[in-house]
Amino acid sequence: MATTLYVGNLPWNTTDTALADAFSPHGTVISTRIITDKETGRSRGFGFVEVEDGDAEKMVSAMNQTEFGGRTIVVNEAKPRQN
Repeated sequence: MATTLYVGNLPWNTTDTALADAFSPHGTVISTRIITDKETGRSRGFGFVEVEDGDAEKMVSAMNQTEFGGRTIVVNEAKPRQN
């Protein structure tokens, strides 16, 4: 199974690859997704990292409140999507 982590306060120029590279030293990254504005295509400053269940807590502890691209990022387990 997989756990999805929310990553906030990302620099505007963050790529999916850069996000995966930042998290991969702490466990298995399954996928990453930077959320973009539908009209402009510009990053909205947050994204999601899908990781192996067993690595989720370790990644949150290792990455939350760390510097990434000159900004202090916020990392926690994503809440289920609400419609």
